[in-house]
Amino acid sequence: MATTVRRTSCNLCEAICGVLVTVEDGRVTDIRGDEADPLSHGHICPKAVALKDLQEDPDRLTKPVRRTADGWAELGWDEAYELIATRLGEIQQAHGRNSVGVYLGNPNVHSLGAMTHMPTVVRLLRTRQRFSATSVDQLPHMLASHLLYGHQLMVPVADIDRTSYLLILGANPLASNGSMMTAPGFGRRLKDVRKRGGRVVVIDPRRTETATVADEHHFVRPGTDAAFLLALIHQVIADGNAKPAQYVDGLDAVSEATRDWTPEAAARVTGIDADTIRRIAREFAAADKAACYGRLGVSAQQFGAVCQWAVQVLNIITGNLDRPGGAMIPRPAVDTLRGIGKGHIGAWKSRVAGRPEFGGELPAAAMAEEILTPGDGQIHAMVTIAGNPVLSTPNGRALDEALDTLSFMVSVDPYINETTRHADVILPPTPPLERDHYDLAFHQLAVRNTARWNEAVLPRPADSRHDWEIFRDLGLALLRRTPRSRKKALASLRLRLSPRRVVDLGLRIGPYRLSVRKLKKSVGGIDLGPLQPAFPKALHTKDKRIGLAPQLMLDGIDQARAVLLVEGDADDLLLIGRRHLRSNNSWMHNSARLVKGKPRHQLLMNPDDLSKRDLKDGQLVQLSSASGSVAVEVAASNDMMPGVVSLPHGFGHGRAGARLTVANQVAGASANDVTDATLTDPLAGTAALNGVPVTVTAAG
Repeated sequence: MATTVRRTSCNLCEAICGVLVTVEDGRVTDIRGDEADPLSHGHICPKAVALKDLQEDPDRLTKPVRRTADGWAELGWDEAYELIATRLGEIQQAHGRNSVGVYLGNPNVHSLGAMTHMPTVVRLLRTRQRFSATSVDQLPHMLASHLLYGHQLMVPVADIDRTSYLLILGANPLASNGSMMTAPGFGRRLKDVRKRGGRVVVIDPRRTETATVADEHHFVRPGTDAAFLLALIHQVIADGNAKPAQYVDGLDAVSEATRDWTPEAAARVTGIDADTIRRIAREFAAADKAACYGRLGVSAQQFGAVCQWAVQVLNIITGNLDRPGGAMIPRPAVDTLRGIGKGHIGAWKSRVAGRPEFGGELPAAAMAEEILTPGDGQIHAMVTIAGNPVLSTPNGRALDEALDTLSFMVSVDPYINETTRHADVILPPTPPLERDHYDLAFHQLAVRNTARWNEAVLPRPADSRHDWEIFRDLGLALLRRTPRSRKKALASLRLRLSPRRVVDLGLRIGPYRLSVRKLKKSVGGIDLGPLQPAFPKALHTKDKRIGLAPQLMLDGIDQARAVLLVEGDADDLLLIGRRHLRSNNSWMHNSARLVKGKPRHQLLMNPDDLSKRDLKDGQLVQLSSASGSVAVEVAASNDMMPGVVSLPHGFGHGRAGARLTVANQVAGASANDVTDATLTDPLAGTAALNGVPVTVTAAG
């Protein structure tokens, strides 16, 4: 029996943990943490072990399939490319270039081949109808970074390994391993903060796994985090503790904008008393090394952009930006900021509701209306790449119905899921263990600078294709239908470069002058050291200065004032999401090892709220919003703030036509069937997934 142990990394989430994979006669028999990895140090979570499940899943497609009158039928790769290029070309010729829409799902940033080759194909489609998971996830982070630092992906991360005061809002890094902050083994890192005498404070409407191990936790009414953050900024300035760096402008404007956001005003709407807000502001300002970190809970709400701007401003004015133990910019071995645009907002707006684009993409909340509303620019064809927006974007039920009206749809995806079941052609890429990998995205967000090249653990079958090969050949098929030009030649060249070659070039011109060959020689990767101060030189602003008060954010504060500085109805229920260590959006529910155990689909509700409505623990209830309703089992939980209910994201499987044997048996409703697509951030256009007004009644 031939046995080998191969080093790679788990690229299923942002933690990119190093793993050791044991292979016996071509089959994976064991997956464990790689202690030689300089970032994860042997840590893994249950998702890493599920790499084996993805590899061996009988539901996973391995060849292209086409919808026929008799069901799905396999077809050749070249035939598939020609069919897709022809149909998309015909539709754009008949209805204009914006008649083709594109949706990019979260897994794209976890794949080297998608990162290197997919953007070229999307550009070749020449459509403005582009959407992605960004607008239901991290867009407020990117907007704040664009406005403050000059680049949409220059996102400071908490230097958790050296901080002495960590303020966490709307994040549960014990479940996520640090989303928008690559920090594998976050639990250990959190314990280390406290061991060295530091303090961890969590602000969240639910007593999360992270909150239970923090020094203190405070409930906050969903959707009011902006009031809490603006009150912190107000108090820091009022106390005379604002000490921004010399390259920072606009403190007076921030002082004026937050003048009426007092701790007392914030207390009335957040549920956190004024004395606590004042104390946290003073503790944060007095700490020798402090970092404020806000994630999805504060991004995906009505004033998410203001929240993420305020997180940055709090770090900046307390002198904690760009200093060890504060909020810092990683320096990855491949400078991904070079190859990605700095970002822009409002260059155009969506056709129907006038929602602003950001970085060339429209909010996903606009997809259904852009498909269903007739007129010039109506979407007649969709290309979805590694996404399941029916379960993961606002008002998923409407989108589900909209996709059924398309003239043509193509999906790059290994599964026939709730979204791709609407496709006419599906192109399946190889699974993670059959692909080389270098993480281009999450080294840019890592709490320590490291680099690691991973060779494929298993050989791919001869008749399968890596995602970069799919994009290469589909892109070349599209190019064959365009006139000869310099742009065409450059696109062809980009498509023909292998991901390995792209990474090698990036490493060689990067700050450490590395190469793939050097990384291959290293055991577990190369440790490039802790985060280092880089401002103002590293700023992407024209004058190498930070302007604290862009007019867009001042306008956002005014809009928030009109909504938040008013006491709401105490009887309202507000919906929030939640995540679990064994889950990753909608795309890991077909692994039996991850979904087994205690059910995690229930609607969590405070016992007092249940009692007020004559409901009981374990009862089937109807959860309703302005967008619709779902039936789901309710569970009593003292971890929920009164007036708040929580439904996990990514459930709602079992729809006709989806070929997900395990997932189709997993109980649970889709939170996005009750997410209101019209409740959006006025600045970024992102959907408010948290703070959705709902009612809960007994199911009829």
